[in-house]
Amino acid sequence: MSRWEPDARGRLQQAAIELYTERGFEQTTVAEIAERAGLTERTFFRHFADKREVLFDRSNALLELFVESTANAPADASPIEAVTAALLSAADMFESRRPWSTERQKVIVANPSLQERELIKMAGLGIAVAATLRSRGVAEPHASLAAEAGIAVFRVTFERWVADDNILPFAEIVTDSMAALKVVVVDAAATTRQNA
Repeated sequence: MSRWEPDARGRLQQAAIELYTERGFEQTTVAEIAERAGLTERTFFRHFADKREVLFDRSNALLELFVESTANAPADASPIEAVTAALLSAADMFESRRPWSTERQKVIVANPSLQERELIKMAGLGIAVAATLRSRGVAEPHASLAAEAGIAVFRVTFERWVADDNILPFAEIVTDSMAALKVVVVDAAATTRQNA
């Protein structure tokens, strides 16, 4: 093996997603990923703690982006507008990686332990965004409700965006999903008033 390893991380990620798709996550070993990438297992472990982390590599970057975008939303933005700004800020991060994201989602959906890890990631995003909203002066329960609604919109948006038949950009789906959430909330409020 060559000592110079151009884009070793990217090669490992590509090899992993190919193997997870071909064989399944559980059936794929780190040794096979490294071999497919033309690298060593030692190189794999310099980049990733385990084979699962290949799929969750950008989680911290996404969390930081959400927190920063929520914090930097205009001072007069409502809690849900601040959260929407965070979701829209992720569009650039995702748009260039749609093929990877699509394959990643298929691998996660096929594996319960990966689904659990994805739910933990989503919970962490919600907690961080709620804390950021509180630091902007948003009281509870408004901060937590806005954050959780935003994470639900993010999850729905992401699933729509990676669907095989989707042709819409991520940002457009965020906007559409937020509009749908507002309709649901208004309908629920109207129903509550009618039943009161």
